[in-house]
Amino acid sequence: MKKIMSLLSIIILVALAGCGNPTPQKPGESVQTNSGEKGEKKITIAGNGGVIESAIRDVIAPKFKEETGITVNYISGLSGEILSKVELQKNAPQIDIAFFVPVDVIRAKEKELIEPVDESNVPNMKSVDPRFIPAEKAAAPVFGLVIAPAYNTETFKKEKLKPIESWNDLVSPDYEGKTAFADITNDWGFNTLNGLAISNGGSTENIEPGLEKAKDLAGYSNTFYKNSTQMMPAIQQGAADITVMGSYSIGELAVSGIPIKMAVPKEGVPLQAFSAGLVKNTPNSKEALEFINYLVSKEAQQLISEKGFYPTVEGMKIPEKYEESIGLKESDKTFKPDFAKFAEIRAEVSDRWAKEVTPELGTKLK
Repeated sequence: MKKIMSLLSIIILVALAGCGNPTPQKPGESVQTNSGEKGEKKITIAGNGGVIESAIRDVIAPKFKEETGITVNYISGLSGEILSKVELQKNAPQIDIAFFVPVDVIRAKEKELIEPVDESNVPNMKSVDPRFIPAEKAAAPVFGLVIAPAYNTETFKKEKLKPIESWNDLVSPDYEGKTAFADITNDWGFNTLNGLAISNGGSTENIEPGLEKAKDLAGYSNTFYKNSTQMMPAIQQGAADITVMGSYSIGELAVSGIPIKMAVPKEGVPLQAFSAGLVKNTPNSKEALEFINYLVSKEAQQLISEKGFYPTVEGMKIPEKYEESIGLKESDKTFKPDFAKFAEIRAEVSDRWAKEVTPELGTKLK
């Protein structure tokens, strides 16, 4: 009996040892899960929420799995947050593909957090419109857009307000504080500042005239919004009649019944895209590249354009339902911003905005 009890004690001790605490993870690392269980292939994508997330989750991912058998998991977050997460996990990546705004593509490339993407590993890149590519051999542009002024057509007609023909026309006492402009920390806000600089004799290299004009913009505004989840309700509820936002959001509002239309200032609007970056050292690079290649195929771009994004593949057009609200005419001026310069000056300009522009909010309102 004693021998039996001793044997049982040994078995219990061995079992308890097997249930002990796992090896502690180093900072920035997380436990890798087996994405290949039972032969199933999986990739994880991180990108913006809202319409981009729904486009991937509800439309693109199911179609891709049907064709390849690869399951797509999606993590939502803002571009800057995703960049920080990718950097934190660089020793043990949990994200295979990250969607970034152009400035964050540059930053990710500089930090060596993404692998090169070009025609050599993504064959469909040969058909991509080069105007959407944020940087050479960096990422694949997937969700095309412009960042542009937009206005409530009914209010402008009723109040007989002047049409928006310049970025400077965003600054007016006629709007009576009913504005929805983004803070400088938001990509929409930074592009607004750049537009104001260009329309006042400056440039991305010389942002000073834009900062001066932005003080007037603040003076006729009640607040600066942090993100689209705050800005879009302001437009929907009639709290704002004029804004600057991504064309896809303008299109989404328009097809939902809001009387809103995009304006293209004479100085032009910045053409860009949310781009798919291949995270460095991902163990699922083969499957991730297959998905990126699918994203820039004509089939996927047609599906994505149904969500209000401009196709990034040459020769394709936006669906007719968006033409009236966000359609770009041949005569409309677009330009590709200097994203590397954006990345270089962003921290300094953001600091100055907080100190010099934000305090001017509402000072010109009656």
